[in-house]
Amino acid sequence: MVPKATSADPALDLERFLPYRLSILSNTISQAIAGVYGERFNLNVTQWRVIAVLGRYPNLSAVDVAERTKMDKVAISRAVNDLIAGGRLDRSVDKSDRRRSVLCLSNHGWDVYREIAPLALACEARLKSSLTASECDALERILDKLTTAGVALLLTGEDLGMQIRCPGAR
Repeated sequence: MVPKATSADPALDLERFLPYRLSILSNTISQAIAGVYGERFNLNVTQWRVIAVLGRYPNLSAVDVAERTKMDKVAISRAVNDLIAGGRLDRSVDKSDRRRSVLCLSNHGWDVYREIAPLALACEARLKSSLTASECDALERILDKLTTAGVALLLTGEDLGMQIRCPGAR
């Protein structure tokens, strides 16, 4: 039997819950852009994010890419391997630390990047066109603040004021 919610249970209104809303927005936009490049370039969202990051920050390790995207390391590793196999990424030994491998876009990867980046920027422009200039500025400031706050929480290990206790713990 499935337990039912009671009036004593906290009400989490997902449609108004900021982390949920940001996740839904991000996934919706990513899927819309993926619809454009997915079929044409045979890429998924994770693969495109790897290409986008390495287009902006070449010579990163897969771990560095995962850190920049805040995506799962296993998903990034799988995408990296697929992109290498597809000739879109090159992997080499880091010249300053021979224990570390770094990734960069291959010539084919750069061709893909140069075709998709303008499409992504056009999508961004279309989204921003629904906002006024002052709303765009405010959104940038708000996102910067929320990103800073989120990073601070990760770095400090703070728990957002939640006290999670195991049953029977004091």
